[in-house]
Amino acid sequence: MSGVTAVLDIGKTNVKAATFSSDGALVWERAMSNRVVPGPPYAHADVEQIWRFLLGALADANEVSPIAAIVPTTHGCAAALIDEDGLVLPVMDYEFAGVEEIEPLYAPLRPPFSQTFSPALPAGQNIARQLAWQRRHFAEPFARAKYLLAYPQYWAWRLSGVAAAEVTSIGAHSDLWEPLHGRFSSVVSALDLSRLMPPLHPAYRRLAPIKPDIAAATGLADDTDVLCGVHDSNASLLPHLGSRRQPFTLLSTGTWVILMAPGLNPDNLDPADDMLVNVDVEGRSVPTGRFMGGREYAALAGAQGNPDPASLARVIASGAMALPSFAGQGGGGPFARYSGEILGDVASVDRAALATLYVALMSDVMLTRLGVVSGDIIVEGSFAADPCYGMLIAALRPTQPVFVSTDAAGTARGAAMLATWRTPCQAPPLTAVQPRAVEGLHAYRQAWARALSDREQP
Repeated sequence: MSGVTAVLDIGKTNVKAATFSSDGALVWERAMSNRVVPGPPYAHADVEQIWRFLLGALADANEVSPIAAIVPTTHGCAAALIDEDGLVLPVMDYEFAGVEEIEPLYAPLRPPFSQTFSPALPAGQNIARQLAWQRRHFAEPFARAKYLLAYPQYWAWRLSGVAAAEVTSIGAHSDLWEPLHGRFSSVVSALDLSRLMPPLHPAYRRLAPIKPDIAAATGLADDTDVLCGVHDSNASLLPHLGSRRQPFTLLSTGTWVILMAPGLNPDNLDPADDMLVNVDVEGRSVPTGRFMGGREYAALAGAQGNPDPASLARVIASGAMALPSFAGQGGGGPFARYSGEILGDVASVDRAALATLYVALMSDVMLTRLGVVSGDIIVEGSFAADPCYGMLIAALRPTQPVFVSTDAAGTARGAAMLATWRTPCQAPPLTAVQPRAVEGLHAYRQAWARALSDREQP
């Protein structure tokens, strides 16, 4: 394939466009903040703003280096109902809490966790619950819909005109998929969704060239391929799937901290701890845990940058600690039902250290509850830029090698790999974290665990 691969990367907080050469080198990138429209008719994605951004980005990037293929990757928990002309309803923001009023009607339809490995999550974090709510409140447009598309495949359809379903997207705690059996769940029939499901294709499938009007608007070649697309956490996993022995655990960090453990047995996952099974691009199960660590970090640290070891030492010595959860309603994780609190006094200059300690301790708890006891731990995303976070994970998990990704474009670069998937891939650049003791950390962790336990007592 000659030319670069363009990636549209839609996260909860930011939207990015980037291009990559065939050897994985970043060629060009641009970003903007992702905006949620509060309504009417409900909180939803501003797809038209993203579309304008994408067309402009494609045109500018193509002038730097010709684009041969486009890959969409997006956050989960978002779906589009379309007919021949486009959306029949806005793409719901998964933090829209109004869908929870459908729970008494939806709960009897939800398949058991043992089938879908999809826990009952807050607000709209289960796509099937969103759909049940839309079907009840917007019966006419719902009936008019021709296809149900997960969010990456909506953008692939908008670029190519081809509707597709894809397992990493439809299998991300949606209630719609049975990952161990590779099939749609019973709720698809219960909500009359079978008629809306387009053909199932792998994330790396080339659906079609871009539509002629998009080629004309952007200057891209008429034969620019559009790939089916992938869930963003799975995009982050891709570089490691092809180059690392299992079991290993990826800590994909951003607005969410997503802990993905290929090769782990899913039998002991607890939905009460916000554990689930994701599905990789080949349809294989990936046991996963999650909490909204990036948002919690921002709530604790404010606008501060990364802490230094001296700041960490001061917080540990003081005994001040943060107890979950600081993400607000819908924040996920095993302690989402609690309101966050800070015990003790923390100087403003040390708030970033407190926040890093908190996210590291939460990550350690999630690793333990997942059942991760061996294999490499890889940190990628926003917390990879915080050296204290990797240092703390290595100190808390001394029997496991810890690596930090030096790739700031990990999700987008992983998505770009789909253009050459199933060809030998080079291992991504990683830096080994040298394990060293952090004075007072284990006593601090024990005190933190006792404080959590005390709070959970009736």
